[in-house]
Amino acid sequence: MNDALDNPLLESLGIRLASVAPGACTFELDIEPRHLNRQRTLQGGVSATLLDAACGYAGLQQGDGELGNAVTLMLSISYLGKVSAGRVRATATVTRAGRSIYFSSAELIDETGALIATAQGTFKRAGGNDHAR
Repeated sequence: MNDALDNPLLESLGIRLASVAPGACTFELDIEPRHLNRQRTLQGGVSATLLDAACGYAGLQQGDGELGNAVTLMLSISYLGKVSAGRVRATATVTRAGRSIYFSSAELIDETGALIATAQGTFKRAGGNDHAR
């Protein structure tokens, strides 16, 4: 499914698109040493990137199955736990959507199901000239 990703940053971090459907998205990451901070836990920016991507992509699938583009207007993250190894999964759902603005929420969990972080975001569907995700 990574063929549909076409996102150089996510690809360079090793973040994989596990599933995407209208109103929902899941990304996965196998934690490597390069993803860790000085305390040897998953770096907050990597968690934020996973959550931002999941929230954003949850609102991208159009009726024809193609992924559109969007920009992040706001992202709020709560860091609740730590993880140092294994696989993490960011799962998001669209909570409300209008014609151009949508709202999503996501959870980042580890392999045991422990909650690592949550996010809520606001996104704007982008036209051809906007910076897009």
